[in-house]
Amino acid sequence: MSLDVMRGLIMLLLCAESCHLYGALKNLNPVQPAAMLIEQFFHHPWHGLRFWDLVQPAFMFMAGAAMYISYSRKLEKGSSWEKNWGHILFRSFKLFLFGTALHCVYQGKLVWELWNVLTQLAFTTLVAYLIIGKSYNWQIICSVGLLLLTEVMYRLILMPGYDQPFVQGHNFGSYVDTLLMGKINLDGWVAINAIPTAAHTIWGVLAGKLLISSRSASYKIKMLIGFGLLALIIGFGLDALQITPIIKRISTSSFVFASGGWVLIMLAVVYWLIDVKKCVKYVWICSVMGMNAIFIYIFFETIGVQWLNGVIGIFTGDALITLFGLQSNVSAVVTALSTLLVEWALCYWLFKRNIFFKL
Repeated sequence: MSLDVMRGLIMLLLCAESCHLYGALKNLNPVQPAAMLIEQFFHHPWHGLRFWDLVQPAFMFMAGAAMYISYSRKLEKGSSWEKNWGHILFRSFKLFLFGTALHCVYQGKLVWELWNVLTQLAFTTLVAYLIIGKSYNWQIICSVGLLLLTEVMYRLILMPGYDQPFVQGHNFGSYVDTLLMGKINLDGWVAINAIPTAAHTIWGVLAGKLLISSRSASYKIKMLIGFGLLALIIGFGLDALQITPIIKRISTSSFVFASGGWVLIMLAVVYWLIDVKKCVKYVWICSVMGMNAIFIYIFFETIGVQWLNGVIGIFTGDALITLFGLQSNVSAVVTALSTLLVEWALCYWLFKRNIFFKL
């Protein structure tokens, strides 16, 4: 249950962003410390770490945990790694297809862009599944190997104009984008983030394996927190020693460790609250979105942003401006919250009817 709750919480946060809630709150020009809190719901512009930078790693991590739990159940029913491989391949293909299609929706025309989280999840899913049956140590070594590979690529493969490892738009990741897509992302995102962030999905697999093991709850919590703290020390240590800066937009190894550490600790807290202490009275609020995570993500990134946000705005925020002269920045918050409620209600409607869309 803790996995569904955490995954649902992540989707709620992402849904709120697509409804423009955080931007609307920022436009209220709040005083401190509220202003600093709201700033945490926006990606850091380059070198640094904010709360919002943890959402995508958590998304990748939860996907890995869910994949292992599903895989273990299939093994119990007599399936095998080989039999499930075809399903994983097809699922990754669909994730890739939806990820690239979303960029076409964003642009309003056919484009070839590989920066979407679903596109990258397609790659990390394949990598994590290839080693899903290996030991804990083997998988940890593989994940660290991916991070070392990233370090080597950025530091040693220096191309003209792209020979500054940690400078936006002039690093190896941007160079690869020119080869793959013939362009670079103006905000600094790179497609080969899929390589280092595969570590998040692998760590998710290990967490899923731990959660369904016969170990005691206290042991599981200690392991999650222990490895979480270790990852934080490595990530922030690499940054503090000026070895590798924490940069989310190119998923540096220090970022992967630091963000992965926070996600592990978050899971430990949620697991303790939900599965150990049984604080489950209101978990359904998150679970209804977690059970249809990929569906609602695609929905609010397409129909939501392209149509629903505006329609709800007509009858909520815009109506309040017309009828009562409400300030536009306040009405924007009302519109965002109303849209979020409608999209959550859609998930609730599907949940009550046991309708779950799977990729």
